[in-house]
Amino acid sequence: MTLLADRIAHTIRQDVKSMHAYAIQPSAGLVKLDAMENPFRLPPELQRELGERLGRVAINRYPVQGPADVVAALSRHAGLPAGCKLILGNGSDELIDILSVACDVPGAAVLAPLPGFVMYEMSARLRGLRFVGVPLTPDFELDEAAMLAAIEEHRPALTYIAYPNNPTANLFNDATVDRIVAAVGRQHGLVVFDEAYQPFSSRTWMQRLAAHEHVLVMRTLSKFGLAGVRLGYLCGTAALVDEVDKVRPPYNVSVLNAEATLFALEHADEYARQAALLRAERERLQLALLGLPGVRVFPSEANMILVRVPDSKRAFEGMKARGVLVKHIAGLHPLLANCLRLTVGAPAENELMIRALKESL
Repeated sequence: MTLLADRIAHTIRQDVKSMHAYAIQPSAGLVKLDAMENPFRLPPELQRELGERLGRVAINRYPVQGPADVVAALSRHAGLPAGCKLILGNGSDELIDILSVACDVPGAAVLAPLPGFVMYEMSARLRGLRFVGVPLTPDFELDEAAMLAAIEEHRPALTYIAYPNNPTANLFNDATVDRIVAAVGRQHGLVVFDEAYQPFSSRTWMQRLAAHEHVLVMRTLSKFGLAGVRLGYLCGTAALVDEVDKVRPPYNVSVLNAEATLFALEHADEYARQAALLRAERERLQLALLGLPGVRVFPSEANMILVRVPDSKRAFEGMKARGVLVKHIAGLHPLLANCLRLTVGAPAENELMIRALKESL
């Protein structure tokens, strides 16, 4: 054993050494449809305006006023209910970790449906909380009986409901969700609705926050069109959010990120136009995919579509060879056997994706 290997063996946690790092696929030279990004850039005149504005930011100072202005602007943009507050995170990932830290009481557990967003489990385990995963049904609906039984048994401090879910892209049945929210409330836990895909979804929990003091809504601006800015926000009743805010790192949102966010919110009509186009493209894609032999298309309320194909490895590699990169997710969970996750792109990108998939089946 080398000196460095010996040092690693004695200093790095065993569970960390056993983990796999979050995988990001190389995408150079490919049509990138693997990460649910907004494919549209700002028009040239807005690019110039943003560049000039960022150039005037006082990057020699710690970020104080900029993030405060973002909180106010996002509160208006999201229609934050009276009596509620929001805090900012460096993307949703940091907010998930902040929640893990804040809720790490002795014996605490985190519960989430599976398949779901991998960071719920990763953050829980790294922060020393038990993670309880409850499989969805074969049609990717919540298994109500299993969820309620797990809540009763494990009394989770945090229950995540991705709304819509990632990677399956669907919204769960509202009556089922209501009963799960009520069950968690009776156990004195918190429910976090992860609304990362809210610009593409027909439903939200935001306006119900004030009536459910144990519910939080988490959103990100990544799907809004600012994936490179890395800004998320967590909303809930003021007293609850104030407690969570105590473990948020100081100055966690940079002045440049804050200014770019303010600029985007001032031009929200442009991003709304982009989201409307992507929703229309999603519908067009679903119809086109339904016509491909052997392809099962699942319902979507996000900017992605889950499909099951006869041989997902072959289809993924065939599409990549034809210059189109999607996400091969068959290995993430047994329910995702032979599944690919397709990001909804610009119209020309979607044409290339349909053609590449058709030729790769």
